[in-house]
Amino acid sequence: MIQRNIPCVLMRAGTSRGPFFLREWLPQGDEARDQALIGAIGASDPLQLDGLGGGSTLNSKVAIVSRSSQPDCDLDYLFAQVGVGHQSVDTRPNCGNMLSGVAPFAIEQGLIAAQNGSTTVRIYNVNTGAKIDATVCTPGGKLTYEGDARIDGVAGTAAPILLNFLDAWGAVTGKLFPTGQRMDTIEGVPLTCIDAAMPLMILRASDLGLTGRERPAELDANAALLERLERLRREAGLRMGLGDVSDSVVPKPVIVSAGNHPNSVTSRYFTPKRCHASHAVTGAIGVATAFALPGTVASGIERAPGKHPLVVLHPAGQIDIEVELQGTGQDATVERAALVRTARKIMQGELHLPGYVFPRHTPVPKANLGSNFPSRELHIIVPTSAGGGNDTMARTLTRKLGPLLGQAVTVDNRAGANGSVAAEYVAAAAPDGHTLMFGYIATHGINPALQKLAYDPLADFAPVGLIGYSPTLLVVNADLPVDSVAELITLLRETPGRLSYASAGDGTVPHFAAELFKRETGVVLAGESHPGAAPAIMSTARGQTQVMFPSLFTALPYLRSGKLKALAVAGADRLASWPDLPTLAQAGVTGVELTQWYALFAPAHTPATVVQQINTALNQVLNDPEIHERMLTDGAQVQTSTPAGLRDLLVMEQKRWQDVVSLAGWRVEAAASD
Repeated sequence: MIQRNIPCVLMRAGTSRGPFFLREWLPQGDEARDQALIGAIGASDPLQLDGLGGGSTLNSKVAIVSRSSQPDCDLDYLFAQVGVGHQSVDTRPNCGNMLSGVAPFAIEQGLIAAQNGSTTVRIYNVNTGAKIDATVCTPGGKLTYEGDARIDGVAGTAAPILLNFLDAWGAVTGKLFPTGQRMDTIEGVPLTCIDAAMPLMILRASDLGLTGRERPAELDANAALLERLERLRREAGLRMGLGDVSDSVVPKPVIVSAGNHPNSVTSRYFTPKRCHASHAVTGAIGVATAFALPGTVASGIERAPGKHPLVVLHPAGQIDIEVELQGTGQDATVERAALVRTARKIMQGELHLPGYVFPRHTPVPKANLGSNFPSRELHIIVPTSAGGGNDTMARTLTRKLGPLLGQAVTVDNRAGANGSVAAEYVAAAAPDGHTLMFGYIATHGINPALQKLAYDPLADFAPVGLIGYSPTLLVVNADLPVDSVAELITLLRETPGRLSYASAGDGTVPHFAAELFKRETGVVLAGESHPGAAPAIMSTARGQTQVMFPSLFTALPYLRSGKLKALAVAGADRLASWPDLPTLAQAGVTGVELTQWYALFAPAHTPATVVQQINTALNQVLNDPEIHERMLTDGAQVQTSTPAGLRDLLVMEQKRWQDVVSLAGWRVEAAASD
């Protein structure tokens, strides 16, 4: 079943606007993903009243972001152009305007750690295979959208975002000039077919009986011109090796004319059946490339090797582009192109997808055919914010849990009070199995030992089953001059109170582990609390704090990128994937063992038959090799159990943490309020 409530961030990026998604927020599989995007935008209606679109191709765009699959890149960016008035999704083109929002979005979602001053992120464009460096403003290690940069077509000013296109030439077709020549003739019209950030068909305005300064509305009203451009575009698509482009938005038609000075060119960019109100960034890269090189219909003056500031004039103003040339004459090539954009986050929340865009399928047989459960959509309440480790794990499970149960399973994030908000909500829910909780060591182990709560982890819940484990690590900022636990302790003793640790809030595992570490070693280490594990570990990665005890699930991306160093495992055993990493006990620090566990719970008094049915489906999902591999990749290990086995774990955890708190002499506090 398709999950119809998903996280979403709506952004203005350059002169475009659209929803941004982490890849894991969307359904798996291209078909289900595309149907979700159609529903998100409201593509079925020309006005797009039932979605986030704006009735125009400029507002019918989607960005999908994830950590990169490429070893030399930080992020993968997949752009999708969604139809206006028809249900279609095209992932063949790129969009440089939406690209400008990728790095800010990724920083806010915890995929990238912000640096002090500015942060440069290398982005791999999945659509074209091109690589782009995006530099954003991060004063004090924090992202800002505020600044003095202004781009034509957007009101006001914002922080500048520098986009440096590194290898966009021939990215789609494999050749800068896919037809093998810099100028072709189709139906008697000379034109240039070029693949530079975006496949384009460039024509001279004079060859079409135009001045090139016409307004978009005037060009859109010229039916004969639009029909002629489409005929030429289809033939150009065939010659460029793109096949039948009748249902594709590439190549894009562009009409060029002289600029206001030798370093400028005037452009009218089509999308492809309407003239753009301003200009696409990727299209501007292509136009500037054709303008800088000799032998094309757009060629300007001959230029020497080196960097050249060029201007692409469009209906709403201009785009300034710096191109770097190598070689001369017919051997000249463009090596790089850089330009400035801006972006702004408009809103962040949960997007509700309409059911009518999803095809009806025959229900998959339920895990227990003898039960009438479930009778409606299930909700898994996650006690942390969207995009975090718990949320990612829950969404991984729901994709396969829903089909087994025969109903959609939706993730509902209810963060606050270190998980107490979610726990109280589920404890008070109807005990019918349709509301479940993604609980973990904090909500059902540590919290009850540290705080007087409004819920009882044993009496108020029906355990369903374990999901898995993720070991806790001791990590430090990569620039900290220590490579072992002993060196860290020495440094802390030499500089008492000068270094600090990050926690995800009072009573969380990172907080608990750090306090136990301090108690066992006698060091002085200040604590800095953050609203969740993602911002906490980012503060350590960028050096605002120096030490943290995160789960491997949380730390793994930063360990892989070299932003953090792991010194020890806060558990009983070494990790098979990190055999050289000692445990804290092996490093001489005993009493700090915190392996994080995750489990599914129902409200107390949920019928045993319903609990067993969910447990059976959950264990079937967890035994899926794909789920095993996904969780291992993310730093967690699958562990199944019966409901009774999970209850036994809770009893042991309750006694264990009560003993730890008592031994440490910590005082049990009243429950934190949200």
